[in-house]
Amino acid sequence: MIEAAEGTELIDTEGRRYLDGVSSLWCNVHGHRHPEIDKAVRDQLGRVAHSTMLGLSHPGAAQLAAELVEIAPPGLDRVFYSDSGSSAVEVALKMAFQYWQHRGGQHVRKTSFICLDQAYHGDTVGSVSVGGIDLFHSTFGPLLFEAHRATPGDVEDMARLLACLEEEVAAVVIEPLVQGAAGMLTHPPGYLRSVKRLCEQHGTLLICDEVATGFGRTGTMFACEQEGVTPDLLCVAKGLTGGYMPLAATLATERIYEAFLGSYDEFKTFFHGHTYTGNPLACAAALASLEVFRRERTLVRLQPKIRLLSEWLGQMQRKMPEVHEVRQCGLMAGIDLGEHDPGLRLGHRVVMEARRRGVIVRPLGDVIVLMPPLSISKEDLRELVRVVAASIRAACPLAKLDAGAQGRLDAALLEAA
Repeated sequence: MIEAAEGTELIDTEGRRYLDGVSSLWCNVHGHRHPEIDKAVRDQLGRVAHSTMLGLSHPGAAQLAAELVEIAPPGLDRVFYSDSGSSAVEVALKMAFQYWQHRGGQHVRKTSFICLDQAYHGDTVGSVSVGGIDLFHSTFGPLLFEAHRATPGDVEDMARLLACLEEEVAAVVIEPLVQGAAGMLTHPPGYLRSVKRLCEQHGTLLICDEVATGFGRTGTMFACEQEGVTPDLLCVAKGLTGGYMPLAATLATERIYEAFLGSYDEFKTFFHGHTYTGNPLACAAALASLEVFRRERTLVRLQPKIRLLSEWLGQMQRKMPEVHEVRQCGLMAGIDLGEHDPGLRLGHRVVMEARRRGVIVRPLGDVIVLMPPLSISKEDLRELVRVVAASIRAACPLAKLDAGAQGRLDAALLEAA
């Protein structure tokens, strides 16, 4: 039962402190109770906590939209607000579909989507339709619209699908660089760029879901930047407010936006809205978070921590037989313990061992996810890796290292630091 927090620590009702190793579900960026973001929200409370954006707007929403356009990949010039990652993706899917309907002619046949196997884009019906994790999504099969799954990282498979389905595919939906809920599944370099090129060749839109990867998680503000890609639609949420409040946005190119313009009686309007769209408190937090990025040079200061995490996880993979594979992209990492009897709940056991040691992490099956706040200190980052390594050893009694091997791993972590 968490009742307080400070920096990168969570505090429970008994006063115990825990290192927040998953950024409170991948959203906290600058730490809890950051003075600048706290002040921005308090100041906004002195003006207005909420007003609708249906027919109205407010200065914070306008300023935030301008700043998002400034930092986003070039060409994404329009911003549509919503309130969660799922809804940001839902908005993008509906925009892509309606865009082709407005184009008319043979374009109205573009009604399906291509997604990646093991994809996760949220829990609303549209975002589930383009999901690819059967454990999460198969139950809702009768409710879902058609989507075609491509093999992650396989350019030839994507090319084959687009060649066969060019006339019916409205958009390709992808998590750029890394698929988080798939267990931090990373794509080979150049894959995103190749998918973008294929979409252009086949006249298909590209939707990039950066709900998890955005705002510095992969080492750049947006993962798309690393391959010089501008999607037609970009979805952001989670870290948008620094992890303070629910807020999401779907960014679109001018080409997409202009398809919805027309006289009133053409009814080209994008009929989609949320009560708390562009909430003023959330926009205030988001603006403050972007200012912290600039003032504290967050992305520059992040790079040494990414390198250290890579070194430490590399030591873990080499020296711990319990670890099958480590996958990392920026400050997003998954420690894969291999295939085990699901009844063992090995990932859960590791998480509970870590909790007893003062660290909060979460599993995706038997993959232990590390995604701390970008503000984490090098010392706390080392402690996070050390505790997770110890927790894996404790949870895997049949594959324990001998005392000498444990000592060598601990020494290697210290040396790397």
